[in-house]
Amino acid sequence: MIKRTLVGCVALLSGWMASGLLQAHHSLAGVYDMKAEKELTGTVEKVQFVNPHGSLTISVKAPDGSATEWVFTLGSATALAGKGVGKIGPNALHTGDAITVKCIPAKDGHPLGFLKSITYADGHTVVVSGGGPND
Repeated sequence: MIKRTLVGCVALLSGWMASGLLQAHHSLAGVYDMKAEKELTGTVEKVQFVNPHGSLTISVKAPDGSATEWVFTLGSATALAGKGVGKIGPNALHTGDAITVKCIPAKDGHPLGFLKSITYADGHTVVVSGGGPND
């Protein structure tokens, strides 16, 4: 009886945890305007190479001198490393670096985007995503 109850509790908890993980992973189309693309130039403020999604924050200056921090969703640290983007090497990203990015912007106009490519100060570009959910 105790063994059956314990097995039932473990199964129930596993089901709740799995459903939470599935709900937490959202569709790109739910957040981003998949038909739009934006290009921005700014300075790297912060980079997080984590799984399942990293993030890149850049400060973008407007013509009036004000700055807006844009936050971009990246692929996993593993996927970025496969494209040579990381903390070291020719495609390293560091605080203070001047870069230009292309992204899929947020639907609601907030300074959020899904990163598609990075153009470094020396002019070379790395495409990090085609913009699709599996790219």
